[in-house]
Amino acid sequence: MPARDTSEILRKVRKIEIKTRGLSRQIFSGQYHSVFKGRGMTFSEVREYQYGDDIRNIDWNVTARFNHPYVKVFEEERELTVILLIDVSGSQEFGTRGMYKQDLITEAAAVLSFSAIQNNDKVGVIFFTDRVEKFIPPKKGRSHILRIIRELLDFRPGQRGTHIPEALRFLNNAIKKRSVAFLFSDFLTEGFADALRITQQKHDLIAVRIVDPAEEQLPSIGLVRVRDAETGEARWLDTSSQATRRAHEEWKQSQLATLKEAFTRSGTDLVTIRTDQDYVRPLIDLFKRRESRSQA
Repeated sequence: MPARDTSEILRKVRKIEIKTRGLSRQIFSGQYHSVFKGRGMTFSEVREYQYGDDIRNIDWNVTARFNHPYVKVFEEERELTVILLIDVSGSQEFGTRGMYKQDLITEAAAVLSFSAIQNNDKVGVIFFTDRVEKFIPPKKGRSHILRIIRELLDFRPGQRGTHIPEALRFLNNAIKKRSVAFLFSDFLTEGFADALRITQQKHDLIAVRIVDPAEEQLPSIGLVRVRDAETGEARWLDTSSQATRRAHEEWKQSQLATLKEAFTRSGTDLVTIRTDQDYVRPLIDLFKRRESRSQA
């Protein structure tokens, strides 16, 4: 596929910025801040002990020096690193309702990125297929987010397959401190359960599953030739056959059950967004679930 015209890319970047930046300000920014709280508490200062202070925070060295109790004051270490792992394999070029899966990923990733920089967090991106295609190291600022959006719109991978464990291995090696990592994929692959478990021990990993309705339920449109976007393999399929449609639906349900089990066992949150529906509500629900869990 040829590279798009630069002026067209800039217009699309601006359009996405206007839409997603507004969403992040109006809807996500407050919830993002309350859900993703930073790496913990960091030492701020020492002050005189006041009635009600936790005696566990007494600084005994300063207390001994001045012969009067002093306590350490801590404040939240707010800054986070947010990593977007973006599946750019061939299957993301699919879409039958509303938008292509890759366009849906672009918008949702942009909303999360603007929410992050409004909270003074760093954002980085890992583009992957069956290999890591490109790594944009974490940085702050609007210009950095606009660069990420440009890449999301115009990036052309060298491969078309998918290998999620390789992307997660790269994340674990490249990002040493604990990060919040959003893994965007349709997860039409297997064999990554162990990689999820290993990554979740080091990072706060969240899976964002991208779905098109035609993948879940075959339309009855007669004999059609279907091609695997990643392997190129093609075959004929009789979609008018009720048995064929039922077998496909059962297979997809079984695949989803296996997928959910892998995420549950690894402790990875899963949110599903669809090409035929607004992605705002599922993301809000994700934030609410995490917030209520943290307050429990």
